[in-house]
Formats: sequence, C-alpha cells, structure tokens
Amino acid sequence: MASKLPQLGTKLAQSAQLGNAYFKQLLERNKQYIQEPPTVEKCQTLAKQLFYTRLASIPGRYESFQKEVYHFKQLIKNRDALKVENAGIIALFGLECYAWFCAGEIVGRGFTFTGYRV
Repeated sequence: MASKLPQLGTKLAQSAQLGNAYFKQLLERNKQYIQEPPTVEKCQTLAKQLFYTRLASIPGRYESFQKEVYHFKQLIKNRDALKVENAGIIALFGLECYAWFCAGEIVGRGFTFTGYRV
C-alpha cells in the first residue's frame, strides 16, 4: 500500500493540472458572458436585472397557466371522449410528478428515508 502512495500523488497532480486546463478553457470559450470588472456592484446589478426580468415574465406565464387550466377543464367536461391511451399518459405524468416530489423530500431530509434528523 505504501508503494502506491507516490503513484497516487502523481495521478492527483496530473488531474489537478487537467482540471486547471479545463477551467481556463471553459473561461476562454465563454468570455463573452464574463462581466469586467468582476466587482460586487456589478454582481448586484446583474442580480437585480435577473430579478426584474423574471418579474416581467410573470404575465406571460400567468396567461399560459390560464390556457392550461382551461384545457384541463375542457378535458374534465369531455371525459367521455377520453381515450385509454390519453388516460394512461395522464396517469404516468401524475406518477412522475409524485416520484419527483418523493425524491425532493428525500434530498431535503438529507438523503434519509425515515425522517428528519433532529
């Protein structure tokens, strides 16, 4: 085991050099997105721009949500015309939503299945 230690050290150094090269390459490829100078004020300005841009998109999202609700109501009204295939797709979508909810709960509890650590 002791003989493997120097070998591990060289592999670690090589991976650090590769990581550093990847980091530089990533920054070089995406330099058009980097704000100069990178100051706290610039970051705060960008955060405000993102917040208000998202805030401005709410009316469009609300309209889309209203359309989805309308189509769902129409589906409920005409459920006699609902095909088994469509009902299966709806059931699978509901099951997927529940699975993502359960996964989020498990992650939120710190990857425990039994409950929160107290």
